Parts: sequence; structure tokens; C-alpha cells
Amino acid sequence: MKFGVTMFTTDYSISPSELAMAAEERDFESLWLPEHSHIPIPRVSPWPGGGELPKMYYDVMDPFVSLASAASVTKKIKLATGICLVVQRDPIQVAKEIATLDQISKGRFLFGVGGGWNAEEMANHGTTDFKNRFKLLDERLQAMRAIWTESKPKFNGDYVKFGPMMTWPKPVQKPHPPIIVGGGFPHGAKRAIAYGDGWMPIGGRMDVAELVPRFRQMAAEAGREPDQLPITSFGLQPEEDQIKKTVDAGIDRIIFALPPELPKVVIPILDDLANIATKYRN
Repeated sequence: MKFGVTMFTTDYSISPSELAMAAEERDFESLWLPEHSHIPIPRVSPWPGGGELPKMYYDVMDPFVSLASAASVTKKIKLATGICLVVQRDPIQVAKEIATLDQISKGRFLFGVGGGWNAEEMANHGTTDFKNRFKLLDERLQAMRAIWTESKPKFNGDYVKFGPMMTWPKPVQKPHPPIIVGGGFPHGAKRAIAYGDGWMPIGGRMDVAELVPRFRQMAAEAGREPDQLPITSFGLQPEEDQIKKTVDAGIDRIIFALPPELPKVVIPILDDLANIATKYRN
């Protein structure tokens, strides 16, 4: 079992670089940073977590800049988006940012992706067809794969079109950094099987352990090797009965959520989580 942490880093929290160093010192496998470019006002789209949208969603820092700062002060911890809102970003530019980050980190980047939930935010970026956002996500990922793996990539899709080009650097990881697809069951699981290198449901919102057999069956029926599609339980509560159940289910990775607070609050929480992880880490 691998353990990682995630946080909405802000200008009033521990810095991304300090958080990365502290997590690495405590042997966490990965650091996952989310994103929202902005939150339109007034809000219409309901937050999937229920209730009022937490302040940190309005304040969160850019994940790629933050992860680059983390890469510069660490050596082994994996650096991940959790998640990148691909439908709000230009695929050519994102492909370069990811390849650059993978180079800077010497192959430590994990590309967590998702379709997102905030229709107004997407619309401000030009993605006005909310119902088809997952088709857009799929196509942009295909285009980025071409950019990462081909010397003169080109792409002609419904949403993404570009002629032959040359763009470097290419990622250190071959053929490209793992694409970990976020989302629920069954739709997020199906997308992970269709075009991902792993599935990342939110463990705080569903019993991921109970879904493992069904996910593996779906993967096998789709012609994918289930063992090649690791599962990450994102945002699981640090309750030992849930952790043991998750470990016993054969899930690959657990990500604990940290509050966007200063080091004096975050470091003791990291210490407690590290003590729990030590009991189950492989």
C-alpha cells in the first residue's frame, strides 16, 4: 500500500515546497494538488461534497507552478495533479507544462485528471457544452499522448485540431506520465478503463473497497489487464478500520486530505498520518 497527501494550497497555508519536503521526510509516496482557476459569482452548479463551497476552492494555487516548486526541493516523492481540469486548459500548452515538470522532477509526475463539476467555471474557459465535457476530456488526452510520443504529432478531432508540429521536451517517463482518471462508479471507472492508467475515486464519498471486484471485472471485460489499472482511494478518512478494509481489498494507494493551514497545524497531522501509514506501507 502506498500513501500520499493532498491539500488545497493557498496564500494562507503551508507552502507547496514546504509541504512536499515535510511529506517526503515522512516517507509519503506522493503529493496531489487540485485546481480551480476561479469560482464564478453567482454560483449555480452544486458542489458534489454537499452544502456550501469551502473557501479553499476560491483560493487554491495553480497546481503546475506549485508542483514545480515542490520538485525543486525534493528527490523522490511523486508529484501529482489531483485533479487537473483538462477541459479548462489548452492541450498543447498543458502537454508542454507536463513534459517540463516531468523533466524537472526526473520522472516523478502523475497526471490525475477529471471532467470537473463547475459548469460556470468551464464556460468561462470556452467549454460551454457541459454534457459533452468527457468527450472533450478524452480527445484532449489523446492529443496530448500524440504530442508526448511522436516527433511530428498531428491531430484532427471534433474538438482538437492541429497539423504536424515539433515540440519538446518530451516526458522522462515512457511512453508518458501515468494518467490517473478521477471519477465515481460506474462512469468514472469506465473512463479510467477506456483511456487511463489507473482509477481514482473519492474514498470519502463511496466505499471504494466494495467496488474493487466490479471494477476489475469491468476492466477484464473491456480487454484491459486489471492489475495494470491500479486504484487510488482519494480523500479517505484516516480511520484504521477503513484503511484496513482498503488495504485488504487490494487498492494500490490511499490519499489523505490535509487542511489548508500553516505548518504549526499541518505538521502534527502529517506526523499522525505517517504513524498510521507505517503500519500498512509496503
